Amino acid sequence: MDNFISILSIYFFVAMGYIAKAKFKEGMDEKTIVKLNIYFLLPILAFWGLLTQKIDISIVKIPFIYLFISLATLVVSIFISKRFFNDPKDISIVSMASVTGVTGSIGIPLGLALFGESSVIYTSLINTMSMFFVYTVGTYIYSRGSFGIIKSFKNVFKMPIIWASLIAIVFNIFDISINKSFFKTLQMGAYAAIIMQLLIFGIFLYEAKIKQMNYKLLGFSIFIKFLIMPSISLVILYLLNVKGIALKSTILEVLVPMAITNVSLASIFDCKPKEVTTIVFISSLFFIPYIIIATYLLK
Repeated sequence: MDNFISILSIYFFVAMGYIAKAKFKEGMDEKTIVKLNIYFLLPILAFWGLLTQKIDISIVKIPFIYLFISLATLVVSIFISKRFFNDPKDISIVSMASVTGVTGSIGIPLGLALFGESSVIYTSLINTMSMFFVYTVGTYIYSRGSFGIIKSFKNVFKMPIIWASLIAIVFNIFDISINKSFFKTLQMGAYAAIIMQLLIFGIFLYEAKIKQMNYKLLGFSIFIKFLIMPSISLVILYLLNVKGIALKSTILEVLVPMAITNVSLASIFDCKPKEVTTIVFISSLFFIPYIIIATYLLK
Protein backbone atom coordinates (compact mmCIF):
# COMPACT_ATOMS: atom_id res chain seq x y z
CA MET A 1 0.00 0.00 0.00
CA ASP A 2 2.83 2.41 0.86
CA ASN A 3 4.43 1.80 -2.56
CA PHE A 4 1.10 2.47 -4.26
CA ILE A 5 0.63 5.72 -2.29
CA SER A 6 4.20 6.79 -3.07
CA ILE A 7 3.59 6.42 -6.80
CA LEU A 8 0.26 8.25 -6.70
CA SER A 9 1.73 11.08 -4.59
CA ILE A 10 4.16 11.90 -7.38
CA TYR A 11 1.23 12.53 -9.71
CA PHE A 12 -0.09 15.27 -7.42
CA PHE A 13 2.12 17.71 -9.32
CA VAL A 14 1.01 16.23 -12.64
CA ALA A 15 -2.59 17.00 -11.64
CA MET A 16 -1.53 20.51 -10.65
CA GLY A 17 -0.08 21.13 -14.13
CA TYR A 18 -3.23 19.72 -15.74
CA ILE A 19 -5.50 22.01 -13.68
CA ALA A 20 -3.32 25.05 -14.35
CA LYS A 21 -3.49 24.50 -18.12
CA ALA A 22 -7.25 23.90 -17.93
CA LYS A 23 -7.72 27.21 -16.12
CA PHE A 24 -5.32 29.48 -18.03
CA LYS A 25 -5.38 27.68 -21.42
CA GLU A 26 -3.59 29.86 -24.02
CA GLY A 27 -2.36 32.12 -21.24
CA MET A 28 0.11 29.38 -20.30
CA ASP A 29 2.83 28.85 -22.90
CA GLU A 30 4.06 25.31 -22.35
CA LYS A 31 7.04 25.59 -24.71
CA THR A 32 8.45 28.50 -22.71
CA ILE A 33 8.14 26.45 -19.52
CA VAL A 34 9.84 23.48 -21.21
CA LYS A 35 12.76 25.67 -22.32
CA LEU A 36 13.11 27.13 -18.81
CA ASN A 37 13.35 23.62 -17.38
CA ILE A 38 15.66 22.09 -20.00
CA TYR A 39 18.09 24.98 -20.35
CA PHE A 40 18.22 26.23 -16.74
CA LEU A 41 16.80 23.90 -14.06
CA LEU A 42 17.72 20.43 -15.35
CA PRO A 43 21.46 21.31 -15.66
CA ILE A 44 21.32 22.25 -11.97
CA LEU A 45 19.69 18.90 -11.18
CA ALA A 46 22.41 17.01 -13.07
CA PHE A 47 25.24 19.01 -11.47
CA TRP A 48 23.81 18.64 -7.95
CA GLY A 49 22.98 14.94 -8.37
CA LEU A 50 26.51 14.03 -9.42
CA LEU A 51 27.97 15.75 -6.36
CA THR A 52 25.67 14.29 -3.70
CA GLN A 53 28.01 11.33 -3.19
CA LYS A 54 31.50 10.22 -4.13
CA ILE A 55 31.68 8.05 -7.24
CA ASP A 56 32.87 4.59 -6.16
CA ILE A 57 34.71 2.57 -8.81
CA SER A 58 33.50 -0.71 -7.28
CA ILE A 59 29.84 0.05 -8.05
CA VAL A 60 30.20 2.33 -11.06
CA LYS A 61 29.85 -0.69 -13.37
CA ILE A 62 26.10 -0.88 -12.61
CA PRO A 63 25.10 2.36 -14.42
CA PHE A 64 27.23 1.26 -17.38
CA ILE A 65 25.39 -2.06 -17.44
CA TYR A 66 22.13 -0.06 -17.47
CA LEU A 67 23.51 1.99 -20.37
CA PHE A 68 24.37 -1.22 -22.23
CA ILE A 69 20.80 -2.49 -21.65
CA SER A 70 19.39 0.82 -22.96
CA LEU A 71 21.58 0.78 -26.07
CA ALA A 72 20.76 -2.87 -26.81
CA THR A 73 17.03 -2.13 -26.47
CA LEU A 74 17.42 0.98 -28.63
CA VAL A 75 18.93 -1.09 -31.45
CA VAL A 76 15.99 -3.50 -31.28
CA SER A 77 13.41 -0.69 -31.10
CA ILE A 78 14.92 1.09 -34.13
CA PHE A 79 14.92 -2.19 -36.04
CA ILE A 80 11.24 -2.78 -35.20
CA SER A 81 10.04 0.79 -35.74
CA LYS A 82 11.61 1.14 -39.19
CA ARG A 83 9.74 -1.95 -40.37
CA PHE A 84 6.31 -0.92 -39.11
CA PHE A 85 6.36 2.90 -39.42
CA ASN A 86 7.09 5.28 -42.30
CA ASP A 87 6.82 8.67 -40.57
CA PRO A 88 10.28 9.71 -39.20
CA LYS A 89 8.58 11.20 -36.13
CA ASP A 90 6.81 7.93 -35.35
CA ILE A 91 10.11 6.08 -35.70
CA SER A 92 11.77 8.54 -33.31
CA ILE A 93 8.98 8.18 -30.75
CA VAL A 94 8.92 4.37 -30.74
CA SER A 95 12.72 4.19 -30.75
CA MET A 96 13.27 6.50 -27.78
CA ALA A 97 10.13 6.64 -25.63
CA SER A 98 10.15 2.89 -25.12
CA VAL A 99 13.77 2.90 -23.90
CA THR A 100 13.74 5.70 -21.31
CA GLY A 101 12.17 5.44 -17.86
CA VAL A 102 11.35 7.60 -14.83
CA THR A 103 14.47 6.37 -13.05
CA GLY A 104 14.64 9.37 -10.70
CA SER A 105 11.29 10.56 -9.37
CA ILE A 106 9.83 7.01 -9.29
CA GLY A 107 12.82 4.64 -9.42
CA ILE A 108 14.81 6.08 -6.51
CA PRO A 109 11.97 6.40 -3.93
CA LEU A 110 10.48 3.05 -4.97
CA GLY A 111 13.85 1.34 -4.57
CA LEU A 112 14.19 2.91 -1.14
CA ALA A 113 10.72 1.66 -0.14
CA LEU A 114 11.27 -1.88 -1.46
CA PHE A 115 14.93 -2.59 -0.74
CA GLY A 116 16.03 0.03 1.79
CA GLU A 117 18.88 2.56 1.76
CA SER A 118 21.34 0.09 0.26
CA SER A 119 19.58 0.53 -3.09
CA VAL A 120 19.99 4.34 -3.23
CA ILE A 121 23.59 4.33 -4.43
CA TYR A 122 22.64 2.08 -7.36
CA THR A 123 19.39 3.82 -8.32
CA SER A 124 21.03 7.27 -8.06
CA LEU A 125 23.91 6.33 -10.36
CA ILE A 126 21.53 4.63 -12.81
CA ASN A 127 19.40 7.79 -12.83
CA THR A 128 22.46 9.91 -13.61
CA MET A 129 23.42 7.60 -16.49
CA SER A 130 19.81 7.61 -17.72
CA MET A 131 19.72 11.42 -17.80
CA PHE A 132 22.99 11.52 -19.72
CA PHE A 133 21.64 8.92 -22.18
CA VAL A 134 18.35 10.79 -22.69
CA TYR A 135 19.95 14.18 -23.32
CA THR A 136 22.54 12.85 -25.77
CA VAL A 137 21.05 9.92 -27.67
CA GLY A 138 17.47 11.05 -26.93
CA THR A 139 18.11 14.58 -28.14
CA TYR A 140 19.57 13.25 -31.38
CA ILE A 141 16.73 10.79 -32.05
CA TYR A 142 13.89 13.22 -31.30
CA SER A 143 15.68 15.88 -33.32
CA ARG A 144 15.93 13.47 -36.26
CA GLY A 145 12.14 13.43 -36.40
CA SER A 146 12.26 17.01 -37.69
CA PHE A 147 15.87 17.73 -38.73
CA GLY A 148 18.75 16.25 -40.69
CA ILE A 149 21.72 14.34 -39.30
CA ILE A 150 24.11 17.32 -38.96
CA LYS A 151 21.52 19.59 -37.34
CA SER A 152 20.45 16.83 -34.95
CA PHE A 153 24.06 16.16 -33.97
CA LYS A 154 24.60 19.87 -33.26
CA ASN A 155 21.43 19.97 -31.13
CA VAL A 156 22.99 17.44 -28.74
CA PHE A 157 25.83 19.83 -27.88
CA LYS A 158 23.38 22.67 -27.34
CA MET A 159 21.99 20.88 -24.28
CA PRO A 160 23.45 22.54 -21.14
CA ILE A 161 22.81 19.40 -19.08
CA ILE A 162 25.63 17.63 -20.98
CA TRP A 163 28.19 20.24 -19.99
CA ALA A 164 26.85 20.50 -16.45
CA SER A 165 27.23 16.72 -16.05
CA LEU A 166 30.80 16.70 -17.38
CA ILE A 167 31.83 19.55 -15.07
CA ALA A 168 30.23 17.78 -12.08
CA ILE A 169 32.11 14.55 -12.88
CA VAL A 170 35.40 16.49 -12.90
CA PHE A 171 34.47 18.09 -9.56
CA ASN A 172 33.64 14.66 -8.12
CA ILE A 173 36.77 12.88 -9.33
CA PHE A 174 39.15 15.62 -8.16
CA ASP A 175 37.27 16.27 -4.87
CA ILE A 176 36.65 19.93 -5.68
CA SER A 177 34.50 21.18 -2.80
CA ILE A 178 31.50 23.48 -3.08
CA ASN A 179 30.36 25.96 -0.45
CA LYS A 180 27.65 24.31 1.71
CA SER A 181 25.28 27.26 1.45
CA PHE A 182 25.64 27.35 -2.34
CA PHE A 183 25.14 23.56 -2.47
CA LYS A 184 21.80 24.00 -0.67
CA THR A 185 20.83 26.53 -3.32
CA LEU A 186 21.67 23.96 -6.00
CA GLN A 187 19.50 21.46 -4.14
CA MET A 188 16.56 23.87 -4.30
CA GLY A 189 17.06 24.18 -8.07
CA ALA A 190 17.29 20.38 -8.41
CA TYR A 191 14.00 19.82 -6.59
CA ALA A 192 12.40 22.59 -8.63
CA ALA A 193 13.50 20.81 -11.83
CA ILE A 194 11.84 17.55 -10.72
CA ILE A 195 8.58 19.31 -9.84
CA MET A 196 8.67 21.36 -13.04
CA GLN A 197 9.05 18.18 -15.08
CA LEU A 198 5.90 16.76 -13.48
CA LEU A 199 4.01 20.02 -14.03
CA ILE A 200 5.01 20.01 -17.71
CA PHE A 201 3.67 16.48 -18.04
CA GLY A 202 0.32 17.62 -16.60
CA ILE A 203 0.19 20.64 -18.91
CA PHE A 204 0.66 18.51 -22.02
CA LEU A 205 -1.69 15.87 -20.67
CA TYR A 206 -4.52 18.42 -20.76
CA GLU A 207 -4.19 18.75 -24.54
CA ALA A 208 -3.59 15.06 -25.21
CA LYS A 209 -6.53 13.36 -26.90
CA ILE A 210 -6.68 9.67 -26.03
CA LYS A 211 -9.55 9.10 -28.48
CA GLN A 212 -7.34 10.40 -31.31
CA MET A 213 -4.37 8.33 -30.20
CA ASN A 214 -2.35 6.34 -32.71
CA TYR A 215 -2.89 2.93 -31.10
CA LYS A 216 -0.29 1.31 -33.31
CA LEU A 217 2.28 3.79 -31.98
CA LEU A 218 1.12 3.18 -28.42
CA GLY A 219 1.08 -0.60 -28.74
CA PHE A 220 4.61 -0.92 -30.08
CA SER A 221 5.98 1.52 -27.46
CA ILE A 222 4.35 -0.37 -24.57
CA PHE A 223 5.45 -3.73 -26.02
CA ILE A 224 9.09 -2.69 -26.22
CA LYS A 225 9.16 -0.90 -22.83
CA PHE A 226 7.49 -3.57 -20.73
CA LEU A 227 8.40 -6.79 -22.53
CA ILE A 228 11.42 -6.41 -24.83
CA MET A 229 13.54 -4.21 -22.53
CA PRO A 230 13.00 -6.33 -19.37
CA SER A 231 13.80 -9.49 -21.36
CA ILE A 232 17.03 -7.98 -22.70
CA SER A 233 17.98 -6.77 -19.22
CA LEU A 234 17.48 -10.22 -17.66
CA VAL A 235 19.72 -11.83 -20.28
CA ILE A 236 22.47 -9.22 -19.87
CA LEU A 237 22.34 -9.24 -16.07
CA TYR A 238 22.49 -13.05 -16.06
CA LEU A 239 25.45 -13.17 -18.45
CA LEU A 240 27.31 -10.54 -16.40
CA ASN A 241 26.53 -12.40 -13.17
CA VAL A 242 24.98 -9.40 -11.40
CA LYS A 243 23.40 -10.43 -8.10
CA GLY A 244 21.83 -9.16 -4.89
CA ILE A 245 20.70 -5.60 -4.38
CA ALA A 246 22.53 -4.47 -7.53
CA LEU A 247 20.45 -6.91 -9.59
CA LYS A 248 17.14 -5.90 -7.98
CA SER A 249 17.86 -2.16 -8.26
CA THR A 250 18.78 -2.44 -11.94
CA ILE A 251 15.69 -4.48 -12.80
CA LEU A 252 13.49 -2.01 -10.92
CA GLU A 253 14.90 0.91 -12.91
CA VAL A 254 14.28 -0.99 -16.14
CA LEU A 255 10.63 -1.57 -15.18
CA VAL A 256 9.65 2.03 -14.32
CA PRO A 257 7.22 3.78 -16.75
CA MET A 258 8.36 5.92 -19.67
CA ALA A 259 10.24 9.10 -18.78
CA ILE A 260 8.39 12.41 -18.70
CA THR A 261 11.54 13.86 -20.31
CA ASN A 262 10.22 12.38 -23.56
CA VAL A 263 7.47 15.01 -23.52
CA SER A 264 9.95 17.87 -23.10
CA LEU A 265 12.23 16.70 -25.90
CA ALA A 266 9.31 15.98 -28.23
CA SER A 267 8.06 19.51 -27.58
CA ILE A 268 11.43 21.17 -28.17
CA PHE A 269 11.93 19.37 -31.49
CA ASP A 270 8.27 19.38 -32.62
CA CYS A 271 7.99 15.58 -32.59
CA LYS A 272 4.29 15.04 -31.82
CA PRO A 273 4.46 16.04 -28.11
CA LYS A 274 0.73 15.44 -27.53
CA GLU A 275 0.95 11.85 -28.73
CA VAL A 276 4.12 11.32 -26.69
CA THR A 277 2.27 12.67 -23.63
CA THR A 278 -0.53 10.14 -24.10
CA ILE A 279 1.95 7.27 -24.51
CA VAL A 280 3.82 8.27 -21.34
CA PHE A 281 0.53 8.61 -19.44
CA ILE A 282 -0.75 5.18 -20.54
CA SER A 283 2.60 3.63 -19.59
CA SER A 284 2.17 5.13 -16.10
CA LEU A 285 -1.26 3.49 -15.74
CA PHE A 286 0.08 0.20 -17.11
CA PHE A 287 2.96 0.38 -14.62
CA ILE A 288 0.80 0.18 -11.47
CA PRO A 289 -0.47 -3.45 -11.84
CA TYR A 290 2.78 -4.37 -13.61
CA ILE A 291 5.00 -3.29 -10.69
CA ILE A 292 2.82 -5.10 -8.13
CA ILE A 293 3.55 -8.40 -9.88
CA ALA A 294 7.21 -7.48 -10.48
CA THR A 295 7.66 -6.47 -6.82
CA TYR A 296 6.40 -9.87 -5.69
CA LEU A 297 8.86 -11.61 -8.03
CA LEU A 298 11.78 -9.38 -7.00
CA LYS A 299 11.19 -10.06 -3.31
